[in-house]
Amino acid sequence: MSADYRDFYRGRRVMVTGGLGFIGSNLARRLTELGADILLVDSLIDDYGGHLFNIDGVESKVRVNIADIRQRTTMNYLVRDREVIFNLAGQVSHIDSMLDPYTDLEINCRSQLTVLEACRRHNPAAKVVYAGTRQVYGKPDRLPVDETHLVRPTDINGINKVAGEYYHLVYNNVFGVRACSLRLTNIYGPRQLVRHNRQGFIGWFIRLAVEDKEIQIFGDGQQLRDFVYVEDAADAFLRAGATDAVNGQVFNVGGAQPISHLELVSLLIETAGTGAYRLVEWPPDKKVIDIGSFYADSTRFRQTTGWEPATTLRDGLARTIAYYREHLPRYL
Repeated sequence: MSADYRDFYRGRRVMVTGGLGFIGSNLARRLTELGADILLVDSLIDDYGGHLFNIDGVESKVRVNIADIRQRTTMNYLVRDREVIFNLAGQVSHIDSMLDPYTDLEINCRSQLTVLEACRRHNPAAKVVYAGTRQVYGKPDRLPVDETHLVRPTDINGINKVAGEYYHLVYNNVFGVRACSLRLTNIYGPRQLVRHNRQGFIGWFIRLAVEDKEIQIFGDGQQLRDFVYVEDAADAFLRAGATDAVNGQVFNVGGAQPISHLELVSLLIETAGTGAYRLVEWPPDKKVIDIGSFYADSTRFRQTTGWEPATTLRDGLARTIAYYREHLPRYL
């Protein structure tokens, strides 16, 4: 895929669900640069990450509809003229899914059916790109993990996310609503929710480093993870939305190379010039759903779309730290 994928979006009618959230707002910013006609849909549910400040400076270039994608009549109307739908709305906290499984079911399953049914009945020509997760694999049998690995989630969120993903594949294969899923690993960067630590550890660690506080690393810190800077994740969505070569498939979108939690935190503290760390025992509620080391093989997506993660971890952390040093009060 050439640079023409960026030209594809000029004047293109695009909708982003979860458009005021972390990845959605960064994707929206890219789309404004490409000249797209952008509709952002977000429910702004407390503690889920949606924030009007995330579109500060580009608000005049997008339209925002504050709505819950579980509402069928609303979605039936909103999808009607959209050519590409980036479906990023969801409940992403693994801990919250175990405490309140019904809400997770509603948002990660029923809402996905609502979007897809709206497309099927009111805009079957739309292209839908779903934000999946590496969490669907569960504890890996081998590393790196490619798309042929068994899907075996270890928590309610993972189960519902894979169901939402499979809905997209069924609507592609059976109803002709073109769709694919990007199984994202650990995304980080500006505009990430840092108010609490229930939506992943990397944003929380960055906040603690910026505040010159202690970061607690569970266990011995040797678990491996891969990380993708949010602008590189946004580029992955743009590439997927611009080609039919991805239709009906799932793709890993992972970092260039894995790094241990301990090495990550050391790099973070070095880059920030503030913060400290301490190794602590695993909390029981987190240990029971932990998957150990994980890093993804993104060969399939790279070969299909030409995508490559362009931002080094050091550079990405530096940009993120600078963002929160300037804007942290907005996110607390």
